[in-house]
Amino acid sequence: MQLIDLARPLENTTYADPPGLHPTITYLDHEQTAQQILGFFPGVTRDQLPGGEGWAVEQVQLSTHNGTHLDAPYHYHSTMDGGQRAITIDEVPLEWCIGRGVKLDFRHLPDGHVVTAAEVEAEFDRIGHDLAPGDIVLVNTAAGAAYGLPQYVATGCGMGMEATCWMTERGMRVCGTDAWSWDAPFIHTARRVAETGDAGLIWEGHRAGMVRGYCHMEKLANLETLPATGFEVQCFPVKIKGASAGWCRPVAIVR
Repeated sequence: MQLIDLARPLENTTYADPPGLHPTITYLDHEQTAQQILGFFPGVTRDQLPGGEGWAVEQVQLSTHNGTHLDAPYHYHSTMDGGQRAITIDEVPLEWCIGRGVKLDFRHLPDGHVVTAAEVEAEFDRIGHDLAPGDIVLVNTAAGAAYGLPQYVATGCGMGMEATCWMTERGMRVCGTDAWSWDAPFIHTARRVAETGDAGLIWEGHRAGMVRGYCHMEKLANLETLPATGFEVQCFPVKIKGASAGWCRPVAIVR
């Protein structure tokens, strides 16, 4: 059995998210926190602590969409399944978060390309996999190789409304991408909206959750190391009350 870590770390970087949306992590080491410990134990002096040291601790300022995370249907719209209340991350069934994995390789598609249902169907045919309820679909894009670089957020293809609906119609409840967003990068979508005047192009892959509720992971790692099939995915999110997403550490289990 081989375990493959599919998560990116939470870190102080301005390249994993659009400007102004990155996390901030303040690291406090053993030297800086000795007084914190002493505050709990009146009469104890620092020289009585082993090495005079406190504890290591970090203070983090971030959104639920920083780092590798699982989006709940509530993130996409207030409704799902044709008008029902959209569930939040703490309401996502745990059964959705473990299943047979399948990888679609779209690294050859240009940045900003919106994947169609026909392209998804063709990729499933190429790898010889019949999508079944409970399968977790991972999309390998050109963005994976750009992580950590200034162009990351604008790199990779995105999944369109019809492609996403094609998969949820067949019972997929959880999927994921190594790109910043399940949709095509906004810089490319903005150009198409300006050219066509069609605001329906905005976030169309996410909005597919209005038709059938589903979850997707963003900012996945190491998808290029996975086979097309023959592995299991586990991706349980942090349980945040009423939230639109939760951080997760997805793992692929290759047996």
